[in-house]
Amino acid sequence: MRAPIGDFDHATPAPDSLDALTRPVADAVRHWRGSVPADRIVYVDTEPEWADTAVFLEHYGKDLLDRSANCVVVAGKRGGETTPAACLVLSATRVDVNGAVRRHLGARKASFAPMDTATEETGMEYGGITPIGLPSDWPLLVDSAVVDLPYVLVGSGRRRGKLLVPGKVFAELPNAVVLEGLGI
Repeated sequence: MRAPIGDFDHATPAPDSLDALTRPVADAVRHWRGSVPADRIVYVDTEPEWADTAVFLEHYGKDLLDRSANCVVVAGKRGGETTPAACLVLSATRVDVNGAVRRHLGARKASFAPMDTATEETGMEYGGITPIGLPSDWPLLVDSAVVDLPYVLVGSGRRRGKLLVPGKVFAELPNAVVLEGLGI
């Protein structure tokens, strides 16, 4: 199969690649109920040492910058309560943690979650966290620019491999909220 974006040696429908995904991501694909069929989500095999965006683009093509997104875990705090959330923004932008995230979560303070917290709570590897398969009670804040793309390159739950996902899928994920200006 040819990948819908990018130039990858190995591309397969995600339902045929469950063994390459972390358990929460594989479970989400296995029990998929979105308006876009699960086989339109494509797994591409990539080198784990090239997982970070800048290095990834060096090896797989700078043209993917405008078609890739990063998923980061944040924590909003207010009165001793901490609310974890995930944010999905285009890779060429950064998450507006102190503005859009803080306001949306109703938090006094918001910050990036520590790496060990992010990986333990998601069951995913750092550098591969993806919105597909996140804990079901977490808010997922998605920049509107991500949803508008025909296909978006995101993590697969592991540093090895990526998922190519139709942008509109992200607006349909559990607890997803599409926000204008989340990525700045």
